[in-house]
Amino acid sequence: MRDAERFCLNRVSLSSTETKALIARAVERLQGEVPALGQLKLVVKLELRARGGDAPIWRVEVPGPKVDRDPAGDARVEVSVSRSHFNELARDGRLRDWADAYDHGHVRVSGDSSVIKLLGNVMGRQRARSGA
Repeated sequence: MRDAERFCLNRVSLSSTETKALIARAVERLQGEVPALGQLKLVVKLELRARGGDAPIWRVEVPGPKVDRDPAGDARVEVSVSRSHFNELARDGRLRDWADAYDHGHVRVSGDSSVIKLLGNVMGRQRARSGA
């Protein structure tokens, strides 16, 4: 990682462009670790909760990923995570880290129960294969 990237990721307030790139990088890392995710056609509403009540909403479409600051009215799954946890997960998080954050309530997932169940099964099988 270049020093400029590290500096941007460690700042508390990221620009919209930097956030978009960070989201894309997190999705690409998860797709690399769980190849089956790259086959899904899905829109996710990503809420990045921050102190002070500000919670920017991002529309993440896969495959791609295509990331836009948008209310994501067509999302089948909604993911809510605090900005600080997201920055850490997006920077260094592996599938195991995302699963632990979900298990501890730092990442909340809601929406279409059949899609959530499918995602859980795919990720669970991958974790079992990798021993994570």
